[in-house]
Order: sequence, then structure tokens, then C-alpha cells
Amino acid sequence: MRTIGFIGLGVMGKSMARHLLKAGYSLLVYTRTKEKAVDLLQEGAIWKDTVADVAKEADAVITMVGDPHDVEEVYFGASGLIAHAREGTYLIDMTTSKPSLAVQIYEAAKERSLFALDAPVSGGDIGAREGKLTIMVGGDEEAFHACYPLFSCMGTNIVWQGKAGAGQHTKMCNQIAIATNMIGVCEALAYAQRTGLDAKRVLETISTGAAGSWSLTHLAPRMLAGDFSPGFYVKHFIKDMGIALAEAEALQLNLPGLALAKKLYEQLAERGEEKSGTQALYKLYVEW
Repeated sequence: MRTIGFIGLGVMGKSMARHLLKAGYSLLVYTRTKEKAVDLLQEGAIWKDTVADVAKEADAVITMVGDPHDVEEVYFGASGLIAHAREGTYLIDMTTSKPSLAVQIYEAAKERSLFALDAPVSGGDIGAREGKLTIMVGGDEEAFHACYPLFSCMGTNIVWQGKAGAGQHTKMCNQIAIATNMIGVCEALAYAQRTGLDAKRVLETISTGAAGSWSLTHLAPRMLAGDFSPGFYVKHFIKDMGIALAEAEALQLNLPGLALAKKLYEQLAERGEEKSGTQALYKLYVEW
């Protein structure tokens, strides 16, 4: 695999694509807003006008788009990957999407002698920029190993989770854990502020103890600095929590902590914060 297609150049996708370019791969790119690709094009990436144009030339195509509807369009639309990819092409969806959709893509790809993997990621904008993402992969193990060199350009914790859909199910576990943890981080900082403590000093102390977490280390300092720029959009987190709750309902599993987190983030979005970073949840606590 030398020619890689990359579809979706958002906050994380652009950094992920750049790592592939720097690794020496020939990179074909497409995104709905061409302006987002300008700097990559200046660095050597090649623009394609449609998804089909990417599919016809790439040995592997990576997708990192917004939501399951976007994934369906990219894979199953008239100019989609399933219809236009060459036999033997690897299709890697790194969007956080529905496990059931990952299975659909896998089965449709197999019928056309294509290899499909669902490989959602965790690590936010920082992990994407530094090439240190956690990558959770579902699909055939042989395809996983074939694509490992691509994954290793973008991440450091790369794990094959099992059959098609397993990557997305693992990402749901990740989002469920983050959702209630974000509530805890915000409440801890709000409590520190209200009691008159030096919140930064408190943060330095508890981050290395039993309360330590990625969100406490990386997002809490942004909260205290008033930096609510997106490493991961509120709107996308709400989407992910919705998928997880739907999957849990199908499993007859009650997740009250996740339901509460989704409700709070929806309140945040209603205030116009849907394009802020997930750390903006702290704004609710500051205002209460």
C-alpha cells in the first residue's frame, strides 16, 4: 500500500492525514469544504473532486467524517466507496459510528472483494497532532495486520478488538467512561473554586492520585484557563452518547450516568456551545 485516500479533514482528520503524508505515502484527499485541505495540498497531498475519484486510485481509504449519516453517504452513496473502490482495497472507517453500520459496511465490502475495518480513535486533537491516538479496530485480523503500518503513523495504542463492529463497541465503552468522568472533573473544580481553594494547585495535587484521568490532566487546565476551543466537539460527543444509549437499550442495559451526561451536554448545546470543546461543560457549573 503506497497510495492512501483520506476523506474528512476536520479537527482530528487533518492531523491524522498529515502523519501519513510525512511517512511518505502518496495521499489523496477529499473533504466537503476544500479550504480545509489547502495546507495539506501545499505539503504534497493530491486533491480529488469526489469520493469515487479517491476510491478509484487508492490502495486504502481512511474515512474520518461527522456522524453515521455521513458514513453511510461516503460508503453507500452513488459515488461511494463500496461502488467504486478497486478489488482488494482496504476501507478503514475511523469515525465514531454505529457498530451495526460497521457490520453493514464489512458485509457489503466482502461481497466486492474489499477489506473493511472499523477503527475509531481516542485521544482528541492532542493525540491526533502528536500521532499518539488510541485506535480500536474491528474486522478480519489479517486485514488489521495489513493496515497496521498505517495505524502506527497515527497512534501508539493500537489494538485489534475482534470481528466487524468490535472497534465501534470498544469506542462506546470509551465514551461511556469519559461521559461520567467529565461530570466528576467539572464538579471537583467547581467545588474547589467555591471553597476558595487555589484550583490550579488542587488540580496539580489530585491529577497524580487516585482521581487521575486523561480528562483531568488534559482538559481541566483548559477549563481553568477559559479555553473551550474544540479538541472534540460537544455536538459529536452528544452524537456518540446517543449511539451508546441506543446500543445499551438494545442490550437491555441501564446506564443512568451516561443518560445524565447526555442531558447536561444537550443543555450546553442549547446555549450555543455545540461547536465548543467538550471541556465547555464546565461553563454550566460556573453559571450555576
